[in-house]
Amino acid sequence: QVQLVESGGGLVQPGGSLRLSCAASGRTFSSYAMGWFRQAPGKEREFVAGSGGRTYYADSVKGRFIISRDNAKNTVYLQMNSLKTEDTAVYYCAARGSSTVSMTESGYNYWGQGTQVTVSS
Repeated sequence: QVQLVESGGGLVQPGGSLRLSCAASGRTFSSYAMGWFRQAPGKEREFVAGSGGRTYYADSVKGRFIISRDNAKNTVYLQMNSLKTEDTAVYYCAARGSSTVSMTESGYNYWGQGTQVTVSS
Protein backbone atom coordinates (compact mmCIF):
# COMPACT_ATOMS: atom_id res chain seq x y z
CA GLN A 1 0.00 0.00 0.00
CA VAL A 2 1.24 3.46 -0.91
CA GLN A 3 -0.03 6.67 0.62
CA LEU A 4 0.48 9.95 -1.19
CA VAL A 5 0.25 13.43 0.30
CA GLU A 6 0.44 16.52 -1.92
CA SER A 7 1.38 19.99 -0.79
CA GLY A 8 2.38 23.32 -2.25
CA GLY A 9 -0.79 24.49 -3.91
CA GLY A 10 -2.12 28.01 -3.56
CA LEU A 11 -3.02 31.24 -5.29
CA VAL A 12 -0.57 32.73 -7.77
CA GLN A 13 -0.73 35.47 -10.35
CA PRO A 14 -0.45 34.71 -14.07
CA GLY A 15 3.19 34.34 -15.03
CA GLY A 16 4.13 33.19 -11.56
CA SER A 17 5.52 29.90 -10.29
CA LEU A 18 4.62 27.21 -7.79
CA ARG A 19 6.21 23.96 -6.78
CA LEU A 20 4.04 21.05 -5.78
CA SER A 21 5.36 18.21 -3.69
CA CYS A 22 4.05 14.69 -3.24
CA ALA A 23 5.39 12.62 -0.38
CA ALA A 24 4.94 8.87 -0.66
CA SER A 25 5.05 6.12 1.91
CA GLY A 26 6.55 2.74 1.15
CA ARG A 27 9.95 1.24 0.59
CA THR A 28 9.83 0.75 -3.16
CA PHE A 29 9.20 4.33 -4.26
CA SER A 30 12.09 4.26 -6.72
CA SER A 31 10.45 1.43 -8.66
CA TYR A 32 7.13 3.28 -9.09
CA ALA A 33 6.24 5.51 -11.97
CA MET A 34 4.77 8.74 -10.62
CA GLY A 35 2.30 10.97 -12.34
CA TRP A 36 0.70 14.35 -11.88
CA PHE A 37 -2.86 14.88 -13.07
CA ARG A 38 -5.20 17.83 -12.75
CA GLN A 39 -8.93 18.43 -12.82
CA ALA A 40 -10.45 21.81 -13.55
CA PRO A 41 -14.07 22.60 -12.64
CA GLY A 42 -16.45 20.94 -15.05
CA LYS A 43 -13.68 19.07 -16.83
CA GLU A 44 -12.28 15.57 -16.72
CA ARG A 45 -9.08 14.76 -14.95
CA GLU A 46 -6.12 15.04 -17.31
CA PHE A 47 -2.52 13.91 -17.39
CA VAL A 48 0.05 16.63 -16.74
CA ALA A 49 3.42 14.94 -16.29
CA GLY A 50 4.93 11.59 -15.44
CA SER A 51 8.26 10.27 -14.21
CA GLY A 52 9.45 6.71 -14.62
CA GLY A 53 12.22 5.46 -16.84
CA ARG A 54 11.58 8.63 -18.80
CA THR A 55 9.65 11.82 -18.22
CA TYR A 56 6.53 12.79 -20.13
CA TYR A 57 4.52 15.98 -20.34
CA ALA A 58 1.18 17.03 -21.70
CA ASP A 59 1.56 19.39 -24.64
CA SER A 60 -0.21 22.12 -22.70
CA VAL A 61 2.54 22.25 -20.05
CA LYS A 62 5.61 21.28 -22.04
CA GLY A 63 8.35 23.86 -21.60
CA ARG A 64 6.69 25.36 -18.51
CA PHE A 65 6.40 22.49 -16.01
CA ILE A 66 9.14 20.21 -14.77
CA ILE A 67 8.62 16.93 -12.95
CA SER A 68 11.40 15.63 -10.76
CA ARG A 69 11.82 13.15 -7.97
CA ASP A 70 14.04 12.53 -4.98
CA ASN A 71 13.97 8.80 -4.34
CA ALA A 72 15.91 9.22 -1.09
CA LYS A 73 13.05 11.38 0.22
CA ASN A 74 10.25 9.39 -1.45
CA THR A 75 9.06 12.63 -2.99
CA VAL A 76 8.07 13.76 -6.45
CA TYR A 77 7.84 17.42 -7.41
CA LEU A 78 6.11 19.46 -10.04
CA GLN A 79 7.74 22.80 -10.72
CA MET A 80 5.21 24.99 -12.49
CA ASN A 81 6.47 28.14 -14.22
CA SER A 82 4.82 30.76 -16.42
CA LEU A 83 1.47 29.81 -14.97
CA LYS A 84 -1.67 30.65 -16.89
CA THR A 85 -5.25 31.05 -15.73
CA GLU A 86 -6.09 27.83 -17.55
CA ASP A 87 -3.71 25.95 -15.24
CA THR A 88 -6.21 26.49 -12.43
CA ALA A 89 -7.24 23.06 -11.16
CA VAL A 90 -6.94 20.54 -8.39
CA TYR A 91 -3.63 18.75 -8.91
CA TYR A 92 -3.30 15.10 -7.99
CA CYS A 93 -0.27 12.93 -7.50
CA ALA A 94 -0.52 9.27 -8.51
CA ALA A 95 1.67 6.18 -8.22
CA ARG A 96 1.82 3.19 -10.50
CA GLY A 97 3.25 -0.21 -9.60
CA SER A 98 5.48 -0.19 -12.65
CA SER A 99 8.43 1.87 -13.79
CA THR A 100 6.64 2.76 -17.02
CA VAL A 101 4.66 5.98 -17.07
CA SER A 102 0.99 5.83 -18.03
CA MET A 103 -0.90 8.86 -19.30
CA THR A 104 -4.28 7.51 -18.25
CA GLU A 105 -5.98 7.55 -14.87
CA SER A 106 -6.66 3.84 -14.98
CA GLY A 107 -2.94 3.16 -15.16
CA TYR A 108 -2.38 4.29 -11.58
CA ASN A 109 -3.04 2.33 -8.43
CA TYR A 110 -2.67 5.03 -5.78
CA TRP A 111 -3.81 8.64 -5.57
CA GLY A 112 -3.31 11.58 -3.29
CA GLN A 113 -6.08 13.80 -2.01
CA GLY A 114 -5.24 16.68 -4.35
CA THR A 115 -4.06 20.24 -3.87
CA GLN A 116 -5.74 23.32 -5.28
CA VAL A 117 -3.83 25.59 -7.65
CA THR A 118 -5.49 28.87 -8.57
CA VAL A 119 -3.95 31.20 -11.11
CA SER A 120 -5.63 34.58 -10.99
CA SER A 121 -4.83 38.26 -10.91
